[in-house]
Amino acid sequence: MIASVDGLVGAVFADSLIIEVGGLGYRVFCAPALLSVARPGERTKLFTYQLIREDVQALYGFRSPEELGFFGLLQTVTGVGPKVALAIVGSRPIGDLQLAIMSDDQAVLTAVSGVGKRLAARICLELKEKVSAAGVAASVGGGIGGPAGEPEVVAALLALGYSAGEARQASRDALSDPAVGTGLEDRVKAALRTLLRG
Repeated sequence: MIASVDGLVGAVFADSLIIEVGGLGYRVFCAPALLSVARPGERTKLFTYQLIREDVQALYGFRSPEELGFFGLLQTVTGVGPKVALAIVGSRPIGDLQLAIMSDDQAVLTAVSGVGKRLAARICLELKEKVSAAGVAASVGGGIGGPAGEPEVVAALLALGYSAGEARQASRDALSDPAVGTGLEDRVKAALRTLLRG
């Protein structure tokens, strides 16, 4: 299995890149946002998902392990193939997509080409618990290893029963206050204080 490629961009196409590694050129399918910043001759590293079926072999490339993991998670949903999963992953930051799924915000998903209302509802239904569990794990990591970002704080507030809108606003308020510590617990407490005042 090819887990990553690190080499020079040989060519940029509408849906993929050629990455030259050790005399070989690997065609890697990527999201439009990644393709738009790729330049021939530049060095790049992509984390890859290798698809092998009877009728096709393909590589899909991502900027981070988080994007790659979310791509794989999306494909566990019936009706979501690699092309749709790639379009979803490339549409917004992963934190935004996770929050949309946790809060059943299907409009975020239906804005992606190839995702209708039924599929968006199925994605939210089938992945809500998995994304929530992953969010809690990410939150714990953020609290221990470094500053907790907005997705972690919002995930914690959603788990406490607040709406997505309330959680996002309170999280922004907490993150913008320089007096609040960088740990997850500090920021969640600050966000809760904001909600209680509001």
